Amino acid sequence: MSSATTHEFQAETKKLLDIVINSLYTERDVFVRELISNAADALEKYRHESLTRDQEDLFDSHVPLEISIDLDEERKELTIADTGIGMTGDELIADLGTIAHSGSNSFLAELAEAARKDVSLIGQFGVGFYSAFMAGAKVRVQSRSWDGSEGHEWSSDGTGSFDISECPGLHRGTKIIIALKEGCEDYAKKWKVESIIKQYSAFVPFPIKLEGETVNTVQALWTRNKAEIEDEEYLEFYKFIANAADEPTYQLHFSTDAPLAINSLLFVPKENFEIMGFGRVSPGVNLYCKRILIDQHSETILPEWLRFLKGVVDSEDLPLNISRQALQDNALVAKIRKVITKRFLKFLAEEAKKDEESYLKFWETFGIYLKEGVASDFEFRGELGKLLRFESSKSKESIPIGLDEYLLRLGPDQEEIYYINGPSRTAIEAGPYVEMFKKKDIEIIYTTEPIDDFVLSHLADYEGKKFVSADRADLSLDDKGENRDAPQDENDQALDEKRGEELISWMKKTLNDKVADVSISSRLVDSPAMIVNPDGFMTSSMERVMAVGRMEKGLTGEISKKNLEINTANALICKLADLVDSDESFAAEVALQIYDNAMIQAGLTVDPLEMVERNYRILQKAVD
Repeated sequence: MSSATTHEFQAETKKLLDIVINSLYTERDVFVRELISNAADALEKYRHESLTRDQEDLFDSHVPLEISIDLDEERKELTIADTGIGMTGDELIADLGTIAHSGSNSFLAELAEAARKDVSLIGQFGVGFYSAFMAGAKVRVQSRSWDGSEGHEWSSDGTGSFDISECPGLHRGTKIIIALKEGCEDYAKKWKVESIIKQYSAFVPFPIKLEGETVNTVQALWTRNKAEIEDEEYLEFYKFIANAADEPTYQLHFSTDAPLAINSLLFVPKENFEIMGFGRVSPGVNLYCKRILIDQHSETILPEWLRFLKGVVDSEDLPLNISRQALQDNALVAKIRKVITKRFLKFLAEEAKKDEESYLKFWETFGIYLKEGVASDFEFRGELGKLLRFESSKSKESIPIGLDEYLLRLGPDQEEIYYINGPSRTAIEAGPYVEMFKKKDIEIIYTTEPIDDFVLSHLADYEGKKFVSADRADLSLDDKGENRDAPQDENDQALDEKRGEELISWMKKTLNDKVADVSISSRLVDSPAMIVNPDGFMTSSMERVMAVGRMEKGLTGEISKKNLEINTANALICKLADLVDSDESFAAEVALQIYDNAMIQAGLTVDPLEMVERNYRILQKAVD
């Protein structure tokens, strides 16, 4: 080796090295990723040259394209070598002695500020090589260019200068030899380096040989043509990326060139571990740039309500190693998130149309996430609305339907989509809220989960039809379609208008501290009474959920007063009117019990002790 010549680092490069060494040390693992990424780029550049030139013009054309990593625990050294395009002596001075950018102080100030906020940003500023000094006390770079010119060695301790000397006998490519700092000895151990490669660089398109053994054996399927991939390959990849043992429910493999270059491979697992009681799952999609991991279990590349998905998203339009902080604010990431989310929701709609039975299995397992999306993400509510499934008064038992199917049966004069919440279909159909809907043959959706009313209220409407809860006080079905085949009621026992008004007035006074209003119902058929919400937005089920939330937080607060509607054609209500005249105190007991019963049917809470005591008093009166 000839005598070395010493060169001073460019002034800005000195500042850069100080930032890298002193501000970014907590994420040392990324230096291995950065050097592998640089090696892969060098191999790609050589491959391009080999395709555009005669083989005689290429030095060492017989050498295979690969990355090799050797470790020496005794000497505390890590060596990363590639057989890529290599560098001449002048290129070593130009590329490793100066910053690739303008070298301006504003650039360095930006880097320093970013370093204080987020330590995983190397490469965002084109400084990947300098990350070697995060773990290296001294770094040597031996390189020989593809053109066959003599090899050279660059070496530095990362302070004020670097040395350049000739290094004869090298093969084509670049070798980086890192003498590790004290406290960084683990980077000379196989388990440590292998774990970093598998986390960040598992899909580099060239073999990575660690101590002679190829580490990256799983292919980056998302970069290949779908027509060329076997089902077994997809299954193997799913098991690797999702750390799973079963088969996926769905898989979506797609690529786009416009508006962004995106390759994506997404999987829907078989099981939902959240509903199985394992706690909130972490996002399962990894973000790559040119097959290099830049954000594992990314919280930004998909909405939170799609956290059940597993897979990868790769975009060449993103800057490699963009920081987590920048990911949150990056407009490109927002565009990618929108493209992928819309494409996945379109895929689900296609699968539902193709095989509704399979989709319903998916819905039973993962529908809760789509409901979460409707309630929390306005941007995709239109697409999500098509994917919702609920049982209805005209659906088969335990087989939910989509909103499109509901609309197909809509009457010509119906402008609303009606729904009612309850603990089960049986409980709903036994309650008072569906009586007039049955009589008029109007379909009503049954919502049986606490979140359902929030979902429909946030969705607001579907295909121009507004969602209306059946427990609203202002609900009127008078002008809606009638079932012509249903027998018409002719009840001579109904209270006349005067008696009805007298009973309403008395019940308002008797239940004054419990109800906001009492009125004669236009929608009760058989039941004596029902509770309705004066607030057009807040349904009983929504209020139940909020009450539970207050209790969990240790807060108190009474349920707001409701309206009570009574059926003046019901025998009990008619006899109550008579009882007011003959035994008003006992009539008050009956009125309170009617109110409590209606509250229970609405799923709202009452004082159980007070109700039981009153029940006994009524029973005692009855047996006497």
